[in-house]
Amino acid sequence: MATARWGVTIPLAGISLTEHEQVYREAEERGYTDFWSAESDVDGVVPLALAAAWTKHATLGTAILGVFNRGPALLAMTAAALGEAAPGRFCLGVGSGSSVNVERWNGIRFDKPLTRVADVVRAVRMALQGEQMNYSSEHLKVNGYRVGRRPPEPVPIFIAALQEKMLRQAVRLGDGVCLTWVSADDIKKVAGVVRDEAQRAGKSPDAVQIMCRINICPSTDPRARDAYRRAITAYLNVPVYREYHAWLGRGDQLRPMQQQWDAGDRRAALDMVPEGIIDELGVFGTPDECRAHVERFVANGVTIPVLNFMNVETEPAKRAEESWEMLRAMTPR
Repeated sequence: MATARWGVTIPLAGISLTEHEQVYREAEERGYTDFWSAESDVDGVVPLALAAAWTKHATLGTAILGVFNRGPALLAMTAAALGEAAPGRFCLGVGSGSSVNVERWNGIRFDKPLTRVADVVRAVRMALQGEQMNYSSEHLKVNGYRVGRRPPEPVPIFIAALQEKMLRQAVRLGDGVCLTWVSADDIKKVAGVVRDEAQRAGKSPDAVQIMCRINICPSTDPRARDAYRRAITAYLNVPVYREYHAWLGRGDQLRPMQQQWDAGDRRAALDMVPEGIIDELGVFGTPDECRAHVERFVANGVTIPVLNFMNVETEPAKRAEESWEMLRAMTPR
């Protein structure tokens, strides 16, 4: 039986934001239940604001907005506005980000991410509940802010988690967790930690949602493997992802690739990506094969699968056509 949720990461590559009205409307008509943004090299708010105007029923979520790059009051006002624009169907997904997008891109010190996430989530929840944001801890002191326009419905807070400490904290403080760059089999380990911590925190394990961004390329084009190879070297050399995949059990397999990366030999690093890792983390093949693979994520504990299309085309017009083809090919059953 197919999963009840079937989301997609927006915006789609090659398609301008002005053309996304058609994307949102057609995807919702086809049965896609969720649109989640990804703030990395693309803004995470504007695509969702457009989705709020151009959809009727879909759940909208940020996965993620960074707690270093965006302060508590800014996060709270953004969440309140999107919660008002899409009443009862907006989820605020936050996370620490990494040294790359915090320090290198924004010039902000990436320090004590576990503590920063906890402090910001507590302060934001305070504001979203209508209280004045007066929060003080060893590392964060904010006061005086109050949301000017409260959303008509509560806004669930999802927390991105890499490794066990952040995962357990996410369960304690949040309404759901956001995952990325995991395999279907990794979900067994992650979901086990979620269930365990929910019980410890006095929560029903079923009440904690597990949202997972699944990198997917519904294509038999051999370039798909190359796309995953490049993405793996880009992501799994970031320090927080190195530690994450060491915890997941891939430390020894990835070490030769990471050593080449550290030595500055990017070509050698690409060549050292284990084929087995591509097979574990990549979801590619025919649309039916990809759909079956996504269902494995769900069977192992994911409650909100969100497809993140991995394009192989590079020319803009072809990439736009490819994005449309993938969206339609992966229509929910």
